[in-house]
Amino acid sequence: MPNIKVFSGSSHTDLANKIAERLGIPLGKVVTKKFSNQETCVEIGESVRGEDVYIVQSGCGDINDNLMELLIMINACKIASSHRVTAVIPLFPYARQDKKDKSRAPISAKLVANMLSVAGADHIITMDLHASQIQGFFDIPVDNLYAEPAVLKWIRDNIPEWKNSCIVSPDAGGAKRVTSIADRLNVEFALIHKERRKANEVSSMVLVGDVKDRVAILVDDMADTCGTICLAAEKLQDAGALRVYAILTHGIFSGPAISRINNAVFENVVVTNTIPQVEKMKLCSKISVIDISMILAEAIRRTHNGESVSYLFSNVPM
Repeated sequence: MPNIKVFSGSSHTDLANKIAERLGIPLGKVVTKKFSNQETCVEIGESVRGEDVYIVQSGCGDINDNLMELLIMINACKIASSHRVTAVIPLFPYARQDKKDKSRAPISAKLVANMLSVAGADHIITMDLHASQIQGFFDIPVDNLYAEPAVLKWIRDNIPEWKNSCIVSPDAGGAKRVTSIADRLNVEFALIHKERRKANEVSSMVLVGDVKDRVAILVDDMADTCGTICLAAEKLQDAGALRVYAILTHGIFSGPAISRINNAVFENVVVTNTIPQVEKMKLCSKISVIDISMILAEAIRRTHNGESVSYLFSNVPM
């Protein structure tokens, strides 16, 4: 059986280290640098011939540079005769550009899928895709893992009165995710209907459901500028919620996000470490992080051993 090799791109080395530690193997040697004209250069520092290669690179920071670096790393391993190359992409880049929402708009997520396939990826492992249909953009297997089991564990461990809570979706698109969590916790759910004037700006909000005298837990797959969730938190407080928490898989937090969270009514904003959060936590004391490295590590181990990954859809590996 081929050996397992885990390499890290430069976007999130901390997560890659945790994954390798969990698997009990050292991270593969790789040097990524830029030439003076800003071209990306990748040198794989050890043999990958006949090996089962996993490359960890998240869609954060300098997204385009990191995506290019991932493509070059995949290709470098592929033409060095590796047995199989799996791209582990905790946050899939361009996932929000997944449909033609107006004329002449690009479907960039499909373009990224094509690029990954052409570069030589044989398999993709990602987490909480913005739209599950992105899996259909690929002709190779895609494992879309969920942070939901880790989120449920966090709620039970850290919110004392979770039995008197209401799980709230800040938009209609996340209703399915929220109902699933509410069912598993056996609590009520609500959703907020929003109308956007233009991208990243929300104009009006309507709350559907009852949060009065309950702990409101906002759940979404990603928060970027945080306009939506901060407005939603205000709406929930006006509707009589005792306290408001936010739980997000991908805390992108760009632009004014941190100052908005600091000024918002949140008790706690919980994100996973699909994106590095250390700097953000220094700027905002409300941010807490759930570690999901063991979910990705277990998915890698199961994929390598040819076992089923579906156990991870409803359980957190210990």
